[in-house]
Amino acid sequence: MKSITVFCGSSFGSDSIFEEQATLLGQTLAKQNIQLVYGGSNTGLMKAVADGALDAGGKVTGILPHFLQSKEIAHKQLTELILVETMHERKTKMSELCDGVIVLPGGYGTMEEFFEMITWAQLGLHKKPIAILNIDGFYDDLIRLVQTMVDKGFLKQINRDMLLISDHIDELLEKMRNYEAPNVGKWISKEEL
Repeated sequence: MKSITVFCGSSFGSDSIFEEQATLLGQTLAKQNIQLVYGGSNTGLMKAVADGALDAGGKVTGILPHFLQSKEIAHKQLTELILVETMHERKTKMSELCDGVIVLPGGYGTMEEFFEMITWAQLGLHKKPIAILNIDGFYDDLIRLVQTMVDKGFLKQINRDMLLISDHIDELLEKMRNYEAPNVGKWISKEEL
């Protein structure tokens, strides 16, 4: 993996462990020569992961819509900042530039980005690993909900198994390196989106 997109909150959350782990993730990516692609902000966990990578000598590309430039405050020290027009264009560019995705704690925006990427994988639009760094059990309830989707017949087990989960950074990266997308065939093409 040469580059990983990280989706995470523009807030720090209520516990210092979130910021600590986001910073450590950025540092780990840099030390493993993996470029960080993220939302381009200088706030919250987004800032922590970017600063972690930059402080460890890593390359960081931020993708930020023009209209969020004043709200999220663009990070000024990035290797590259790409400004786009829409949120959809932001996600598309983040997807294009990465070999995999890691989701950290966040709110609605983080969930929306995560679910779109895992849905694209389910539809066969990409074969990239999608992973959750489950810091301090943050995603335990979501993981249970996803299993309920399987148990109640709304999600196939093969699609549940596409989601990689760990609370340890190195273990998560290893799972991502070893990931093989299921061979379920495309339901639709990119052109049909």
